Amino acid sequence: MPVSLRRTTTLRKRIIPLLPATLLCVSTHAAKPNVNAPKGGILVRNIQGEPTSLHPLLANDLYAQFVHSYVLDSLVDRDLETFEFKPRLAEKWETSDDGRLFTFHLRKDVKFHDGKPLTAEDVKFSLESVFDKNFGSVHWTPFFEGLDHVEIVDPLTVKVHLKNNYFLNFAAIGSFNIFPKHIYGDAQKSKRLTRELMGSGPYKLERFDRGIRIVLQRNEDWFGFKAPEWRGFGNFNTIVFRFVKDEKIALELAKNGEIDFDYPVRPEIVEDKDLAESLGKSLVANRVENLLPKRYMFVGWNFQQQLFQDKNVRIALAHLMNREEINKKFRHGNSLLATGPTFIQSEYAPSSVKPIPYNPNKAKELLAKAGWSDPKKGILEKDSDGKKIEFRFTLLHSNKDYEKYWTIFREDLKKVGIEMNIKFVEWGAFLKLLDAGKFDAVALGWGGSFDWDPKPIWHSASAVPGGSNFIHYRNTDVDKLIDQARFESDKRTRTGLLRNIYELIAADAPYIFMFNDKYEYYLNSSKIERPADTFAYDIGHEYWWTKQK
Repeated sequence: MPVSLRRTTTLRKRIIPLLPATLLCVSTHAAKPNVNAPKGGILVRNIQGEPTSLHPLLANDLYAQFVHSYVLDSLVDRDLETFEFKPRLAEKWETSDDGRLFTFHLRKDVKFHDGKPLTAEDVKFSLESVFDKNFGSVHWTPFFEGLDHVEIVDPLTVKVHLKNNYFLNFAAIGSFNIFPKHIYGDAQKSKRLTRELMGSGPYKLERFDRGIRIVLQRNEDWFGFKAPEWRGFGNFNTIVFRFVKDEKIALELAKNGEIDFDYPVRPEIVEDKDLAESLGKSLVANRVENLLPKRYMFVGWNFQQQLFQDKNVRIALAHLMNREEINKKFRHGNSLLATGPTFIQSEYAPSSVKPIPYNPNKAKELLAKAGWSDPKKGILEKDSDGKKIEFRFTLLHSNKDYEKYWTIFREDLKKVGIEMNIKFVEWGAFLKLLDAGKFDAVALGWGGSFDWDPKPIWHSASAVPGGSNFIHYRNTDVDKLIDQARFESDKRTRTGLLRNIYELIAADAPYIFMFNDKYEYYLNSSKIERPADTFAYDIGHEYWWTKQK
């Protein structure tokens, strides 16, 4: 599942002074939570953008996911060292021999933040709400196509009946957040709860100050604080989320002690010698290597726009982005050039698929093949239905820190007669334009996935309002292979199918696939202690605590 939810922006310490050469932290042995970590203190985290909504079902951006991860609980969770499933709301579970029935046994001591008990009714409601048209949560639909119905056995036991053997059935159902029926049961009323959030997790929502912050308080009644498998988790009394997008402002706030944790940050924040030295003793810049699937950046083309319907044009545009220069100039060469629709380090990314190189001459050749010429010696033109059209388009983006990337791209496009306007749009308005299909091109990013299912982003069935295939990409061969791969139980065979899908999508060039990071980069305050620089499968900031004086 892309970043567990939907889309992201281009778009996570005994402290010593930050050295000019940033430390590379590689997890060479198992990291362990500090089960005796002291409780208390405040963690102020910059999540770099404001959630458009906190609704547990309808919120569809990464910013909301950050908040959900503290406030909501799922039936099971992943161990950060082994990546095996471990109990969360469900203390145990069974799977039938044919894989078509999951039985979950809930803990007895779980309460929502308003004091009411979490029961099987809430599990049934949460899972089946995905299909309630009154909610319209279409971004979740591809992951729940295997769900038939949820049977309540007793107040603490549910049986999840499945209608197929989709390979991610257990992961999708087990990791889905459970929310209270008594709060969200009326879909129309609950849609208005954009600044409220009720869950059963380790933190409660205290307040949401639009444009400023979200404040969470530790839930002392959380079952996990008594469960052995969750010891060392959730040590801060208060979590504060800030929405500072401007990188320079965020750095100054961090230097002044007003931000304790900023993740993810761009590689140059950590790699630049002068910038690293300027951080002083109050901050540590971290470059860590772990097994977390890596994000990739992209520029996506709206297939509903005539300009981008010709594959030769899309490949030409990819040849006109000088990713090598951008990587060297702004990312210190520490990113890999992406080749296709999941991170290049994935087992589903064939090594035979190579990055499209910067090659203006090849781009000109492809544009001429597509019928574009430059009679005015300045802007490309083409005959379309008896009319002359010029090659002009607008690139929408929502993060000013990356505008310098698009400026380089714009200048290279201009040299061959293509005019690109760069337009910054605030995140909430950006999402509305995306869902309405009112854009030419967009700059965004997707998170990686261990078990890749391309359907939400690349299947034609997902090209609907609110769906993740917002560029309206369609390829019948890709659709057929996706449908086959989703129900292939043999991992080796499924991997082969997914590699074929990767090759077909990469060849269509629906995006300019830009970068995959080699490392994770983050900043943290000197008042924070950590059990390790990183766990095997994530940073593990949920296990941090306040340094004792």
